[in-house]
Amino acid sequence: MAMGGGYTGADRTRRANQQGWRRELSADDAIMPDLRSLREESQHMARNNALAIGAIKTNVTKVIGTGLSVRPVIDRDHLGLSQEQADAWEKAARREFNLAADSRDLDWERQQDFYGIQSLVFGRMLEDGDIFVNLPRLARRGQIYSLRLQLIEAARVCNPNMAADNENMAGGVERDAAGIPVRVWVLNRHPGAWRLSPAGKADWKWQGIDLFDRSGNPACLHIFEVSRPGQSRGVPYLAPVIELIKQLGRYTDAEVMAAVVSGMFTVFITNDQGSPAFGPAPTAMNPDGSPGGQNDPTGLELGYGSVVGLLPGEQISTATPGRPNTAYDTFVLAILRSIGMALELPLEVLTKHFTSSYSAARAALEEASDYFMRRRALLVSGFCQPVYEAIISEAVARGRLAAPGFFTDAATRKAWLGSQWIGDAQASLDPLKEINAAKARIDLGISTREEERNRLLGQDWEPILPQIMKEREIFAPPTPPKNGEDER
Repeated sequence: MAMGGGYTGADRTRRANQQGWRRELSADDAIMPDLRSLREESQHMARNNALAIGAIKTNVTKVIGTGLSVRPVIDRDHLGLSQEQADAWEKAARREFNLAADSRDLDWERQQDFYGIQSLVFGRMLEDGDIFVNLPRLARRGQIYSLRLQLIEAARVCNPNMAADNENMAGGVERDAAGIPVRVWVLNRHPGAWRLSPAGKADWKWQGIDLFDRSGNPACLHIFEVSRPGQSRGVPYLAPVIELIKQLGRYTDAEVMAAVVSGMFTVFITNDQGSPAFGPAPTAMNPDGSPGGQNDPTGLELGYGSVVGLLPGEQISTATPGRPNTAYDTFVLAILRSIGMALELPLEVLTKHFTSSYSAARAALEEASDYFMRRRALLVSGFCQPVYEAIISEAVARGRLAAPGFFTDAATRKAWLGSQWIGDAQASLDPLKEINAAKARIDLGISTREEERNRLLGQDWEPILPQIMKEREIFAPPTPPKNGEDER
């Protein structure tokens, strides 16, 4: 008889470990069979469930906000540039990037600029689990740069002819012999576009899009959170709590309905025969239960202060559902805490309700801020920085930016493409305390004005420096005359 190890969690003789089916699965075996259902459930809740909508929108607002902006920061030591030369190049690079980023022509569909696309990309990644961004080149009149961002929803990336997954293809992501993703297969339209597709599946076609070009640069971005090696597709953000949110929604609906019934003072008239002579039960199409529908004169209802006569043998029974339920709020808050733990959103942030002490509210905001910064870093590395590099590469290729060694040496290219991404600042409960703390860090030399402005306001410090100097000069007190000088 084989002896077990020291973990009771693996002891199948224990009752708690005998319930349910468990098996160790690979990343794709655990994800792919359920992915379509998870996306459908996630999308449905993101359209109809207040809690799901709030969780996703809170993420988008706190992570993206008005948009993440770039600040070029090149490695001037590696490039052998002076501080003045580096500053001049960084300003020129930002100017060139903004020529493309501030225009809706960057969007393949000409609907949003770069900053609006950020919110769309991140929102779809949360709701669907992942999103693909193709990076084609398309010249447009009046535009200097030809890079375009073509967003591809998760459902459109699938195996050709809806074939089953295999070792080289899973969820429309093709891998080479070494197991490296090299190509994605995209359906010519969304599989759910049935209303505008009378031909149905007859005209479905798939196109293979390489993830990298011949030089090894990204050609199509696959943006998702990788949680396991070998994972081909992303999982919706709400996946761990779908069942819990649905059950909470059902419970809430039941409580609301019970409260409505209680508020309407429903009565039942009983008699010895038990004949249902007062019409059918209410339905969605006939909410008052009248034989002929709403306001039917044959139906019965209580009037204001009315006196109702009863036949012999009849008596009235009232329904007392005991609503509103006094334990409702406590129970719901307990469930919301569990949901918040899975989504990494403290209860106060998830519900937008701060009733605790200052310290507790501050702790909740800081805990959420750590999560939002991690999500921001994911979007920067997976989407923002590759787009920035593609635009700057085109600027150098067109001769609009001088960058010696850019296309000949990988280390030099990396030095030219260094950057920082700045987003909206996180919420502050006491701005004065935050400002005093920032001043202390600057005075101690452990931080800079630029870092503190980014932290407090989410904005770059350098662009406002000329205005600061101008205002100080205007409002500076007059210089007193030196000894022996005429005060006139």
